[in-house]
Amino acid sequence: MANRLCPVSNDHKVYDMTKGILGQKVGMTQIYDESGIVIPVTVIQAGPCHILQLRTVERDGYEAVQLGFVDKKRPKGRRTQSSQASRSERGHVADISSKRTKRRKSAGVEISPKAECEPKHFIRELVGETDGYEVGQELTVTALADVKQVDVTGTSKGRGFSGVMKRHNFHGQRATHGVKKCHRHAGSTGMSASPSRLFKGVRMAGQYGNAKITVRNLDVVRVDAENNLILVRGGVPGPNGGYVIVRETNMV
Repeated sequence: MANRLCPVSNDHKVYDMTKGILGQKVGMTQIYDESGIVIPVTVIQAGPCHILQLRTVERDGYEAVQLGFVDKKRPKGRRTQSSQASRSERGHVADISSKRTKRRKSAGVEISPKAECEPKHFIRELVGETDGYEVGQELTVTALADVKQVDVTGTSKGRGFSGVMKRHNFHGQRATHGVKKCHRHAGSTGMSASPSRLFKGVRMAGQYGNAKITVRNLDVVRVDAENNLILVRGGVPGPNGGYVIVRETNMV
């Protein structure tokens, strides 16, 4: 299937390839293969995920499958906490009979089908053909049973505002005569009279981590359909418990 770009806003998170699943990083361990060689693996709880929406070219301008992972709590009273599903989030997955829906139905507007499931905490879209999928369908890790390599996308650990030694592996200044209380400083960054400025991209202190990272072409070592687990060789970005997107790699 050929990948293509789709016109979406910056806050709309979309990922290529339909064949994939959402998951949560459990942690790292090691297993032995048949010949007794140790293989470092990352355990990912992949699914089950519900299909919340199907994007179509006629309505949205592109094709994609929208997946939801991990149920979000419903509010018990009238007040909604930030960790609980709002009314709009509940209306995204189920028909809650709002005034707007009633007006659209009375006007003859076709209402999109709902997944009729619980609101989801982690929602992402996988761009690609939607044939064979339907709203409300549940996807499990068995969808990747015949996949040999995957790409895993996650958010790296945030390390806050870090200096150049930690962020860019600078060796620092000398710890001998002539250096006074600036051993971990970046040193001079100034330019001469021409161009009298700093070029963009100069490595300095700043925000380190907390960025979207994709590790590509990881070998699938084992798929445990009974426990919804997938074991991939090597490490994946993010802390234990972080959400990840697992997709079939398109690397040849």
